[in-house]
This record gives sequence, structure tokens and C-alpha cells, in this order.
Amino acid sequence: MSDFVVKPLTEETWPAYADLIERHNGVWGGCWCMGFHEGTPEEADTSICKRDRKLRRVCDGTAHASVVFDGDKAVGWCQYGPASEIRPQNKFKTKYLPGLELEPNWRISCFFVDKKYRGKGVSSLALDAALEAIAREGGGVVEAYPENVEGRKIAGSFICLGTTAMFERRGFVRQRQVAMHHWVMVKAIPAAK
Repeated sequence: MSDFVVKPLTEETWPAYADLIERHNGVWGGCWCMGFHEGTPEEADTSICKRDRKLRRVCDGTAHASVVFDGDKAVGWCQYGPASEIRPQNKFKTKYLPGLELEPNWRISCFFVDKKYRGKGVSSLALDAALEAIAREGGGVVEAYPENVEGRKIAGSFICLGTTAMFERRGFVRQRQVAMHHWVMVKAIPAAK
């Protein structure tokens, strides 16, 4: 097993990131990890393909991801971003209860791992790098939407939002259940010193 390296998604890492997505047929039918960006004004023009929309966001700094590399090859990622950049999909939207729930400053939206690298800790490595990046950017409340897979058999390719266990190991707490197996989980990340 090679040593993995994590790099931010930038114009320089875009070719390897795009290669990973293209090796997997656009990921989930051509998603390009745009679902959590949808609904923002710049996503209204559906004449532009998702690949080009994603590249435009990378170039203007409004797409964030921790990309895991094995040598020069991208093998997985964790997408995250400020709450203004990453919007919850409809099933995760809610009104926050003042005093009871914290509105997020950041969201962690999705993960993807190359099929040859699943089960090797790539998602965990990408998540740790995303949390470190959030801390360097000033920290704040981070919201995620992982799936509880305990006691269930599920293919790794379908766990695109991470697992509750992975988030709990990093101190996230379950705020509320939003689907049969999905939870909104939160953690306050202090700013890096």
C-alpha cells in the first residue's frame, strides 16, 4: 500500500480529480458532486454540463474538497464548504430551533472513493483533511448528513455521505434523524492556532 497524500481541490489538482470522476462514469450517473451546489444562482443555467460547472466553481474558489492521492492518481475525496456554498438537499433541509440546534457555518456534503481503494481508510483521511482545512479557515459549526449502516449490509459504493460511526469517532453528535438511515450530525470545530 502506498502512502496516501491529501491535497485541496484546486486548478492544479483538477485534472486528477476529473480523471477519477471520469474513470467512474461521472460518479452516480454524472453527478460530479454538484447536487449540494444545485439551487444556487450560478447553477440555474442547465445548458452548461455539470463537469464544466464544477470546473468553473473550482476556478473561482467556490468548490472545496480534500482529494486523496496515491502517487499522482486521485483515489477519493470529501467535499465540504461554507454553508453559503453547500446547500442541504431537500430531505435534509429544516428550520433550526434557536437555542436547541446550531446553524452550521460549514457543511460536509459527500465522499467518493475509487472502487479499488474502498475499505482502506480513504474517506477517513479525506474527512480529517477537510476538518483541518475548516479549522485553518476559522472553524465553526460543521454539519454533515451521514448514514447509519450499523447492522445492515450495504455496498460501499452507495455510502456517499459517510457513516455515522466515522463522524462519531471524530466527536460529531447526532442532531436529528432526517431519513430512515440518515442523520444530521454536528460538531463545533475550533479555529487552528
